[in-house]
Amino acid sequence: MRFLLGLVLILLLAVGGAYVAAGRMAGPPIQINKPEKVVGVSTPLEVEVQAPGARVEDLRIVLEQNGKQFPLFTLADQKGAELKQNGADRLVVSREIGKQAVPELQSGNASIVVTASRKVLYGIRTIESTARRDFKVRLERPRVSVVSTHHYVNLGGSEMIVYRATPEDVTSGVVVGDVEYPGYPASGAALEGTKIADPALRVAFFALLHDQDLKTPIRLFARDEAGNTARADFDYRVFPKPFKRSRIPVDEKFLDRVVPAILEGTTDVKPEGDNLAKFLVINGELRRKNNEKIASFAAQTKPELLWRGVVFHPFSNTAVESAFADHRTYIYNGKEVDQQVHLGFDLASFAGTPIVSANRGVVVFADELGIYGNCVIIDHGLGVQSLYGHLSSIDVKAGQSVEKEQQIGRSGMTGMAGGDHLHFTMLVNGKMVNPVEWWDAHWIEDRILRKLRGAGAGT
Repeated sequence: MRFLLGLVLILLLAVGGAYVAAGRMAGPPIQINKPEKVVGVSTPLEVEVQAPGARVEDLRIVLEQNGKQFPLFTLADQKGAELKQNGADRLVVSREIGKQAVPELQSGNASIVVTASRKVLYGIRTIESTARRDFKVRLERPRVSVVSTHHYVNLGGSEMIVYRATPEDVTSGVVVGDVEYPGYPASGAALEGTKIADPALRVAFFALLHDQDLKTPIRLFARDEAGNTARADFDYRVFPKPFKRSRIPVDEKFLDRVVPAILEGTTDVKPEGDNLAKFLVINGELRRKNNEKIASFAAQTKPELLWRGVVFHPFSNTAVESAFADHRTYIYNGKEVDQQVHLGFDLASFAGTPIVSANRGVVVFADELGIYGNCVIIDHGLGVQSLYGHLSSIDVKAGQSVEKEQQIGRSGMTGMAGGDHLHFTMLVNGKMVNPVEWWDAHWIEDRILRKLRGAGAGT
């Protein structure tokens, strides 16, 4: 009898210990993927819960604000939400939250609270866990309106607009078709002797790319962290621009010179076959990757006008070998083998000509770059940059400030160059645009300086 009583006591202690231990186990892991920081009129909610076999006893999601709770999801009431299993052990709840889901929601601070529980110890005990995410609620849409007048843009060319966007922290700019051009505080673009104090004023450079339709819509936009958006139309006129077409002969001598040299300096492509096959990969895939890298330097632009009210150096001592957006057909042994568009000016004089900065700025790239050979990219602020390709030597380095007409290297025939020349182009937010406009004092005055003076006078 004593033995049996002792055995029962041991069993009771074991069960009790297991019960207590089970109660101390961590509840189901909860991960709130969305929202992150801000909720707007309609914002995605995504919650992930982990449990063996994706089985939970209870799962509740509520929104808390100003001491009140608003249910968003329960296992018993999944209206407006989607519940799905992700793998063997994960449940994912997704739905839209915001003013539409919770009409009582107000701008200000709020929280998402998620509670999940599951059975353990053969269903004898339940363990629970809770996760919370604090965020801001923004229900007011941004506002955006045009300030400047007379906006004219040539196909392949650039333009600038002055506008007002509120609140101050919204992302804004110009959208041309599906291409966005960010705006910057107008205070960073104030001309010497003027001051722009209105924090809502913005300036944005934008372009109608050479391959976009003349009827491509152009609008102002504003977007906040919550996903609330606003758009505004403004008056503008677009003008067609004829582009040249040319035939470029390619022979074995050219291929033997450029193909091995380019491939030696890049790991972005690894073509196989003869030199012609490799050339086609370089002229197509590598050209695309090089242009993507060039576009990435737009993120390094300064939010201020680094150049000051003068035209960009026109390289007037050079001869134009190829113009902007020249459509090239490549001919090999009398047959067409490829077609590309040349987005810059090829300017030639004599071999090893000193190459100067087109205007004041900061060097963001100075190195070898595929088809462009030795290449320098200079940032002039507010998304405007200039590119110099095929250099034989480089005299500057990334991060260095340069003045207008300061020597940055010498012309050459590195990269995909048929002879010694400079490949020059202008960039607006990483998109290649016609440099001719930037060499024109009348264009600079009408498209940029007039508007900046007006912005300064209006504050």
